[in-house]
Amino acid sequence: MSTAPRGGPPQRVPTLTEVVQLAPPRPVQTLSDVLPAEPAPPPAAMPVDTSALVQGVLQDVQRQVDLMLEYRLREALGPLIARVSDTLIREARDELASTLRDVVARAVAQEIERQRAR
Repeated sequence: MSTAPRGGPPQRVPTLTEVVQLAPPRPVQTLSDVLPAEPAPPPAAMPVDTSALVQGVLQDVQRQVDLMLEYRLREALGPLIARVSDTLIREARDELASTLRDVVARAVAQEIERQRAR
């Protein structure tokens, strides 16, 4: 029969939220935060490079979409992950309790057999 650990069981086991620290969500920028209130008219004398302009606008829009998507995903997935974590912890505790009961029952049965054999 094995012996208990020398230090004994821990006095307190940390919860999942104490072990895993989630980073707070970053503030979301909107187009109105990035663009000036009144767009400046392009100078009449300078030719406009439309491909560079399109690329710049696409990059700005992509950045905004990425930020908004990240924010919305965090907002939507946060409660879902919390519920799944609660369910997982509850099921793990139930399984651990069942396993512990089985181990203790076997240990008691073995000890009773030893006592009878003497």
